[in-house]
Amino acid sequence: MRKVRVWDLPTRLFHWLLAILVVAAYVTAQIGGSLIEWHGRVGIAITGLLAFRLVWGVIGSTYARFADFVPGPAHLWAHLRGHWSGLGHNPLGALSVLALLGVMLYQAVTGLFSNDEIAFSGPLRALVSSETSDWLSGLHRQNYWAIIVLVGLHVSAVLFYALFKKDNLLRPMVTGMKEVDEADAQPAQGGGALAFAIALAITAAVLYFATGSFIEPPPPPPPAAW
Repeated sequence: MRKVRVWDLPTRLFHWLLAILVVAAYVTAQIGGSLIEWHGRVGIAITGLLAFRLVWGVIGSTYARFADFVPGPAHLWAHLRGHWSGLGHNPLGALSVLALLGVMLYQAVTGLFSNDEIAFSGPLRALVSSETSDWLSGLHRQNYWAIIVLVGLHVSAVLFYALFKKDNLLRPMVTGMKEVDEADAQPAQGGGALAFAIALAITAAVLYFATGSFIEPPPPPPPAAW
């Protein structure tokens, strides 16, 4: 057995920061009240994280790239028969990651245009009509259940691998290293400083848009007549 570098630091930070922010979004949404403003801030932070991960999935290190772990039918069938071997996400785990990224991106985008029918409005609410905002708000609330189900399946899979297959999936996501017995297993390559800088720059551009910073504020109301 030898240790091989699998997960780079940006991928690990993304994973744990997203987990923390999803919990924070859930808590602030359930409590509501004055915390709904924090719910919106957390949603913007999640939007930035997702933007970073999408870019990193193209220019990051080996096992963080979508091209490496998005499974084809042959890989999925081999995994179901117990014949798949490799580093990074296994084919079923890859499908879980893609599903979670999809529903979280859906939740983040709908939240940017949503409102709570009281005092809160998403940062891009002014770009759509009231009817569209209400519709997107409804989709945002309904998607909550999809997130709960997928997160539950994700956690259950991690526990299953730890308890029944004796494969701790959390340790590599903390240390970045995985013990393997394949002599030809290659450590992750790429995802250096330049790729990280490009991902951060694109993330900053997405956050600029997501916060509505480009939207002109409404003119002040006319002074009251005496």
